[in-house]
Amino acid sequence: MVRPSRASAGKIVIIMTVFLTGATGFVGSAVLRQLLLAGHEVRVLARKGGDRRNIEGVPCEVIEGDLSDTNTYKAALKGCSGLFHVAADYRIWAPDASAMNRINIDGTRALLRLSAESGIERIVYTSSVATLGLNKDGTPSNESTPCSYTDMIGVYKRSKFLAEAEVQRLVTEESIPVVIVNPSAPIGPRDIKPTPTGRIVLDAARGKMPAYVDTGLNFVHVEDVADGHILAYKNGEVGQRYILGGENYTLLQMLTEICGFVDRKPPSIKLPQNVLLPIAYLLESASRLTGNWEPFVTVDGVKMSKKLMYFSSDKAKKTLGYKTRAIQIAVADALEWYRKNGYLQP
Repeated sequence: MVRPSRASAGKIVIIMTVFLTGATGFVGSAVLRQLLLAGHEVRVLARKGGDRRNIEGVPCEVIEGDLSDTNTYKAALKGCSGLFHVAADYRIWAPDASAMNRINIDGTRALLRLSAESGIERIVYTSSVATLGLNKDGTPSNESTPCSYTDMIGVYKRSKFLAEAEVQRLVTEESIPVVIVNPSAPIGPRDIKPTPTGRIVLDAARGKMPAYVDTGLNFVHVEDVADGHILAYKNGEVGQRYILGGENYTLLQMLTEICGFVDRKPPSIKLPQNVLLPIAYLLESASRLTGNWEPFVTVDGVKMSKKLMYFSSDKAKKTLGYKTRAIQIAVADALEWYRKNGYLQP
């Protein structure tokens, strides 16, 4: 449903009813707040028994359901003009790929088809830079950098690669109006899980990262990613994808930034990936044998760290009007939230 609101400074603001998945998570909770800030009405999908701290006290309509069962949310799509599909099974360590694929691939396909049948006019699908190619020389990649399924390291990357390919197929063959966004590594408030990037921030701030590996990532404030979702809905071209990134940092540079906020010395020991790899294999084997806990070092994580995962957001900046803030602001906001919520000592 779309309706005009009262004029603001001589302009008519269009208010929509939007369906949002992933609102209880890190990126989705930021997208939720940006949608509400823009004046939209939001229906959010939340699993029964899931952690709902990120939507507590937030003025949105909660639909209890699951991406694996369309009957749990089918009725809630009626009357919505837009869909933001942010939810995903995001884990670096996942011994059972089929469970991840049911959510990321099958769940996405079912949701997008049902949304189109329900009259939703426009969809933003949250993919990841994990689906993109990397330049061998370490220079920033973009949306057109070549890659294939065989380049994907780990179950999450393979799952998202196949999911994005399915979204592109739905756009081409079934004319479903989807704009794709590819966030990099977000940092900021409400990373309740926390994500792998959030664990880097926390471990460095706690002094639990005495060593580092020689790798690099693109880091971005989670609220800039949320803004990028809104801009993609407004200005993005159906079938196109847009990298929502921030700044390219080596891991040591990022650890130095984090440690500077908490008056700690950054790590000085550089660990070769080849030293970590056998440790990762042992930890994964132990996890499978003793209870399927998540190893703090994984084989896929070590393999990925051998590459510089740098990206350019120039397309989003030129086409969408996407803007980013300094990464130091993201680190400061993340640390403040972690302190206020008991993850770090004040």
